[in-house]
Formats: sequence, structure tokens, C-alpha cells
Amino acid sequence: MADDSNKVVAEARDSFGKGAARKIRAAGKIPAVLYGHGTDPQHLTLPAHQLGLILRKANAVLDLDIAGTSQLALVKDVQKDPVHQIIEHIDLIIVRRGEKVQVEVPVHIEGESFSGTIVVQDLSTVTVEAEATHIPERVVVDVEGLEEGVHITAADITLPNGVSLVSDPEALVVAITVPAAPVDVETEEAEEAAEAEAAESEAAAESAE
Repeated sequence: MADDSNKVVAEARDSFGKGAARKIRAAGKIPAVLYGHGTDPQHLTLPAHQLGLILRKANAVLDLDIAGTSQLALVKDVQKDPVHQIIEHIDLIIVRRGEKVQVEVPVHIEGESFSGTIVVQDLSTVTVEAEATHIPERVVVDVEGLEEGVHITAADITLPNGVSLVSDPEALVVAITVPAAPVDVETEEAEEAAEAEAAESEAAAESAE
């Protein structure tokens, strides 16, 4: 959702390439590109510290101030340095108020299943359609007290008003199961050895006959 904390002053940039990008990041900013709705891509720089805070939430919508003009933009892709996890570049898509967009939303598990069971999460996100400025930060699956054998599909997830499911409704999101009993390796090896010895003894007896 766009709010005051997501208001970001963006500066147009006309320098490109790895060298220019390094200089931008050294100055505490992030190179970005804004596109969509049939417009020409706009190359921008954004404040790194503020963006780092905003991007802690999934599907952030920024209220950009570009030379005094306000523009809503959805964060589409964030490229990070694989080693240092520093944001290297951001792709933004223009969105309009009232426009619906399809996004992946994180699935958050709450509660504890029945004693002795474990919760297996098959999907960490589901795809939904929502109004651009009212994208939920996450969807919640409550597993409190659920017993072995319970399966929760995408269709079982309660979505906020105005949000609809795009993912396969039958897709398994969470399963409640009982952990497999630990295997006693020593006992298993002893049993296998005993079986092998018995087979050898039987074979020897048959040969003697």
C-alpha cells in the first residue's frame, strides 16, 4: 500500500554502465528504471537507505516524486549483489490508483498444530490480484490445533476484501503430518546381519543334505 513512508524523491539519470552504477551506489543511491503503460523507460536514482527500509515489505508501491510530478510505481524486481546482498538495481512498473495487478504474496503460518504433529509448508507464496495501492503484505494460514492429515489448499486461505486468488485453488499450501520415527541404524544393521547369517545357515544345511 502506498503511504507517506513510501514517498520517495527520484532523480533522473543520464549516465549508464557498470562504472556509472558504481558511482551512484557509492553516493548512497540506487539506479532504477521505471516503465509501463506504454511509456518510454525512465532511468532514475533512488535513495538507498530509504529504499532498503521500504523493501522489507513485499510488493512495495512507491509514491515517486520525479521533478515535482507524482507517480505510483510497483517494485517489480530487485537485483542484489549475491555475496554482499547490496541492492544493485531496481525495476519499477507504473501503476494507477484503482488499477488491479497480479503479485506474489508471502504465506505466513500462525499457531501450533496438534501435539506430536508438524507443519509442512509446500508454498511460501500465492499469486493474487489486488488493487495496486491495497496489496496485502502477506496472507495468513492459522494451523492452531490442526490434526494429522489436514491439508490446506490455496482456496482455503482467507483473503482480504477486494483481493482474489490467481494461483491454482487446489495447490497444496500446508499439510499437517506426524514426523517419521527415527531409524535406529545399529538395530537395523544387526537385523540385516542376523537375516544374512540365517540365510547362510539355511543354505549350508541344504548343501549338507
